Amino acid sequence: QVQLVESGGGLVQTGGSLRLSCSASGRTFGTYAMGWFRQAPGKEREFVAFINWSGDNTVYAESVKGRFTISREDAKNTVYLQMNSLKPEDTAVYYCAARAAGSTYYYADSRYNYWGQGTQVTVSS
Repeated sequence: QVQLVESGGGLVQTGGSLRLSCSASGRTFGTYAMGWFRQAPGKEREFVAFINWSGDNTVYAESVKGRFTISREDAKNTVYLQMNSLKPEDTAVYYCAARAAGSTYYYADSRYNYWGQGTQVTVSS
């Protein structure tokens, strides 16, 4: 069992930056691949970024490529999402998620076993 807690959301102006953190419980965090998803009001949840268990493979949605960076620090059981050059369309609740094995269909939320409660990111224009 893994419990995930996101933090770091808030209100920021267009062009600003935020760093989201996702802290995980459990001694097996290093064996999990991690993803970030987001859900804007009235929209379905969408994939944002993925990092594999070893941290040497990352994938991003086209909409955030070049602006967002996912990373992990296994010694702290934490995965991060550095978000730069934020746009109003990035406004959403951001969720981190963990999957026990594999990297296939990294964009599919159904492939993830554990989810955090989400943190709100609001980008003002």
